[in-house]
Amino acid sequence: MEIYHPSMNDILAEEIGRAIDNSIQIHEVIPLAGGSINTAIQLKTNHGSYFAKYNSHDKYKGMFELEAKNLEILNGTRTLHVPQIISVFTYEDLDFLVLEYIQSGSPHYEFWTDLGFGLAHQHKNQSPTFGLQYNNYIGSLPQTNEPSDTWIKFFVEKRLEPMLKMAVDSGKADIFLVEKFESLYRKLGDIFPPEPACLLHGDLWSGNIMSNVDGDPVVYDPAIYYGHREMDIAMSKLFGGFEVEFYDAYNEVYPLEPHWEQRMQICNLYPLLVHVNLFVGSYIQSIKNIVNRY
Repeated sequence: MEIYHPSMNDILAEEIGRAIDNSIQIHEVIPLAGGSINTAIQLKTNHGSYFAKYNSHDKYKGMFELEAKNLEILNGTRTLHVPQIISVFTYEDLDFLVLEYIQSGSPHYEFWTDLGFGLAHQHKNQSPTFGLQYNNYIGSLPQTNEPSDTWIKFFVEKRLEPMLKMAVDSGKADIFLVEKFESLYRKLGDIFPPEPACLLHGDLWSGNIMSNVDGDPVVYDPAIYYGHREMDIAMSKLFGGFEVEFYDAYNEVYPLEPHWEQRMQICNLYPLLVHVNLFVGSYIQSIKNIVNRY
């Protein structure tokens, strides 16, 4: 998957040029670290820098087109800043997504407050049904978004069940865990308070947020759908949690229902199952610890 030969750079320059300026010339290609699914690079050009990532066309069909749709929808809310889309294209056996390059900087003193305000306003974009009009990805796994009228039905049938089945099929989960989940399903109606279907980022952990050079929050790599808004809040706590100012600001704009902290582990069963299916580690034990309480 070599990127540095001239013909590839010419193709990238041509695609960026169609969107920005036909005089684009790529001066330097810099590999970037951090991606576990795609190869990421910074393109330095005569018109500034751009971010690009690429992967196998046959392995992750349509991933970048779907990510671009996700970003367009989030951008349309005019709430949190997301990278602007430059180009999505296929060259030979590779798919490419080119975005604006966002230079990172130190968060300003209201970073977490602004992130909380922004997410709360994003969640006020709502739908009559839970789900989305198209399927997308969570990490490298397909995410089914077929709409449902109720959150419980959607959460069970389109979130927990597909990931649990995948874990069983791969030998990472057994029938005893399935039985525990089935017991939990019967109690979910009493656990979750009624909520409208809110536009979620869908993968809101610390690795998918950053601060730009002005110190403002930027979110990226979304896995959007319309769901229970506590899913985003829970995901923010899964790997350490955001600063307290984030939760205070969110609750100021769009107060969470009482006892929301007690529902976080239930919400995080979905991303934990995703991690079970993607990685090795102790995630399955974390899931067992949660469902055993119910």
